[in-house]
Parts: sequence; C-alpha cells; structure tokens
Amino acid sequence: MTERQSQILKAIVEEYAEVASPVGSNLLAKLFNVSSATIRAEMAELEHLGYIMQPHTSAGRVPTDKGYRYYVNELNEVQCGNEELRTERALAVRVQEGGIPERIIRNAVDTLVELTHNLGIATIGNQLYMSGLGNLFGQPEFMSPGQVRQVAELLDNLEPWLREAAPNQPLNVYIGRENPVGRSAGVSLIISRFRSSFSDASYIGVLGPTRQQYRDVMLLVRRAGVELEGVLNGR
Repeated sequence: MTERQSQILKAIVEEYAEVASPVGSNLLAKLFNVSSATIRAEMAELEHLGYIMQPHTSAGRVPTDKGYRYYVNELNEVQCGNEELRTERALAVRVQEGGIPERIIRNAVDTLVELTHNLGIATIGNQLYMSGLGNLFGQPEFMSPGQVRQVAELLDNLEPWLREAAPNQPLNVYIGRENPVGRSAGVSLIISRFRSSFSDASYIGVLGPTRQQYRDVMLLVRRAGVELEGVLNGR
C-alpha cells in the first residue's frame, strides 16, 4: 500500500465513523486536494486489495474488516493529544470515586458507556458486569433481527470465552469476523486485561459496531484497565 492509499483509507475509516454513510470520491478529493479521478483510481486499488468495499445501494465506499485491522494496527504508534488526556483523567477520577470494589468496577463500566456510546463490559472472577445495551442496539447497523441474534450469542458466550482464551495483551481488539462468536454481527470488541486480588485475568472494555472512533475508544479502554488495576490493588 502506498502512503497516499494509507492516508485515504484512514480518511475513509474516520469519516465513515463520523457520518455512518459510505464515503465518496468527491469528499476525499477535497480533503487531499487532488482530482476525483485520482481518488477513484486509488479507491479502486484499495478495493482490489480488500481494504474497502462498495455497498450495493451507494457509490461511496466503506471499510472492510481488513481495512479496520490495518487502521487499528497503525494506531499503535499514536500518542495522546491534550483532549484525549483530559478525557482519560476524567475517567480516572470516576473510577477512583467508587469506594468498594463492586462500585469501582461499575463506575468504570458506566463511564466507558458514557464516553464511547458503546456497550460497556467487565469481568472479574466469574462475575460479568454489563451496561449500555441501548447504546449498542440504537446504532443504525443493528436493524436486522439476524444481527441482533448474533450479538446476543456473542454476549452469552463472552465470559466463558474470555476465561478460556485469556487474551494476555494490555489492550486487545477483535474486529468483525475476528470475534469468537457472532462473527457476522459487524461488531468490534475492545478489551483491556487487568489484575487484582480477586483475579489475575479480569477484563474491562466495550462492544460496539465496527464503525467507530477506534483511536479514542482504545485509549479509554486501556486507561480503564490501568486505573482498575491500580485502585483495586491499592496503588
């Protein structure tokens, strides 16, 4: 992939997350100050490579799971800006206000729901905390009963799958068909592992549509895991 194609893919991912509509060549031509024909040629190559696709009802393009994976992998080098740091600090304050462990965890989940507009989840031991179902099913992607069933299947199996698979990275991102179940539901699971006296393999994170602001959400989920580990271990 060329540098310009990488930047075009990045723009498509971020614009689609913002407006929930396929992204056309005219908008991208203005952003990159080139002709629409140039953008269409680059988009055709990105589609050929499998990073974007064209929905049947639109002339624009949307990212595929492969496109989102490329975008997320590129985010590993991104640092927080001032606005993200302020949001992370607000999250940290809310987590630390909890008092007892159960309240601390619930505060963390509820704050992620509020800040990301996704479904918030946490597991500690064999306990599953969940909040924000209305956020998830209120997204335009989830109008199909079949998709809703797939999401429900994923949620039903999430806690035992996490216990069995035990993802061991500080931040884990499962995009679309990378998920263990509900692979056709069009969702992304973003989770952070944390340790405490209750369990050395607990998780906090969010479940939302593949169309989302990955950079912001990943920063918040990672910070939530760090804060929970610190507070629950008395640091």
